[in-house]
Amino acid sequence: MTETGLHIIQSREVFSFSLDAVLLSKFATIPKRGRILDLCTGNGVIPMLLTTRTDARIDAVEIQPRLVDMARRSVAMNNLSEQVSIIEADLKIFMKEAGNGIYDAVTVNPPYMAVKAGDSNENDHYAIARHEIHCTLDDVVHACARLVRSGGKVAMVHRPSRFIDIMETMRKYRLEPKRVQFIHPNAQGEANMVLIEAIRDGKPELRLLPPVFVYDNFTDGREQGNDTNSKKL
Repeated sequence: MTETGLHIIQSREVFSFSLDAVLLSKFATIPKRGRILDLCTGNGVIPMLLTTRTDARIDAVEIQPRLVDMARRSVAMNNLSEQVSIIEADLKIFMKEAGNGIYDAVTVNPPYMAVKAGDSNENDHYAIARHEIHCTLDDVVHACARLVRSGGKVAMVHRPSRFIDIMETMRKYRLEPKRVQFIHPNAQGEANMVLIEAIRDGKPELRLLPPVFVYDNFTDGREQGNDTNSKKL
């Protein structure tokens, strides 16, 4: 990954960003100006990376107070406060209060796994980031569809095992999938991530992009230490 000169505050005690966030920030089609929203922003890595590609105003929503605090401090540390706003909110409530169709593009790196019995062996921060505790896939897609304008784009990173569920849910809320790209650890490995971009009220026409083979070209952000330190992006 090419260094951006940005720094991000994160901690092993809470769920830190990893390759999926970096890939989504590169994959998403975003306007040069206007308004962009990032849902489930965590420590704010995606909106910060998007600032290297756009002059648009970026709102970023996160439900966990500690991650909100880290994201706000990272934004301030990188002198991005005039472009990026970190909002502490439940996306299910935010989508009702913010207004319909007010964003030109939305990005989201949501929790991947449904809640099952026996999932309580993680701390609360990891559990909320990984499992659909505060929001389901349906909640996430519904929020994206309500908040993006007609013709606006929604980009998501998720697990291939949920691919059909994602396609069906997007169409349920009038988000038409347009671009799909599968991410593989190497040429022999099965895909372990999928990037999907949809257009609100778009016409059916799906492009399957060439797969990405990660190899050793990217760094996993979860290797970072406590939140008194920052990781260079």
